[in-house]
Amino acid sequence: MSSIPGSDCAGAVACRTILASSVANVYTSEIKKSIEELGRKPKLVGFLANADPAARMYAEWTGKTCVEIGFMFELREVDKEELEDYIVLANEDDDVDGIMIYFPVFGNRQDQYLQQVVSKDKDVEGLSHIYIQNLYHNVRYLDDAKTQKSILPCTPLALVKILEYLGVYNMILPYGNRLYGKTITIVNRSEIVGRPLAALLANDGAVVYSFDIDSVQKFTRGEGIRLRSHRVSDVEVKLEDIAVMSDVIITGVPSENYKFETNYIKDGAVCVNFSTAKNFSPDVKTKSSLYVPSVGKVTVTMLMRNLLRLITNKSSRKFELN
Repeated sequence: MSSIPGSDCAGAVACRTILASSVANVYTSEIKKSIEELGRKPKLVGFLANADPAARMYAEWTGKTCVEIGFMFELREVDKEELEDYIVLANEDDDVDGIMIYFPVFGNRQDQYLQQVVSKDKDVEGLSHIYIQNLYHNVRYLDDAKTQKSILPCTPLALVKILEYLGVYNMILPYGNRLYGKTITIVNRSEIVGRPLAALLANDGAVVYSFDIDSVQKFTRGEGIRLRSHRVSDVEVKLEDIAVMSDVIITGVPSENYKFETNYIKDGAVCVNFSTAKNFSPDVKTKSSLYVPSVGKVTVTMLMRNLLRLITNKSSRKFELN
């Protein structure tokens, strides 16, 4: 792990703090090269239909990063009651390559409906039904020829890429099995991040324990990872009993009051936090070997990577038609 850039953890010689920017930079170079080969600036349109300061901050940050790397970005602020109509117009606009919505809009199931209004061919967030279905069933391509990769949700994908960067994935094993032998604890089971993340990691071979407010679920491909895709079962276990044997602990609790108990952490575990709140106490560095305090910059990078993948998929379909 000594080749991984990061800062030494004070008071804990074996620990390294890894900044999200270090991981993002690896993919930024790849993205810039792809834009250069494309020969034009891809256009991403973001829709903001709420007054949430955090959503506006994320929108501004997305726009700034996109422009810096070489994309065109347009933020369209619309009334939430008219948002669906504006999404349809963007779907039909050939100048728009990708679309994203800054949620929450209505803060209820109507937001899930809006996710499906976005054309799958422009869905940079990977929230269209076909993408979500593929994720849970461990289907990685959209076509039989395996030329069009399915789009994954940005934050779960960012966390996968972070774990790859940290060496948690065993690159000697076959693709799709590289987390075999790993036990992972996730404290979050939201439909946007926690649940799909658990499915992704289990599909890659890990045994994943997903902790929510009132329940625990186990995601696994079974003994010897014999199953093609993961299965989920409700289990009655305590966080402290599972965490102490986990190779990786991932937190995403949206509360400044929540802190993961440091004494639950296995010596040498990898700890990653994707919440905007700091879910780990500073003394996490006395137990963890690698600590990633935030993932935002990697998430935005995956957003742009998804946009380029949408363009590639579209080109592949055109080639097949010809």
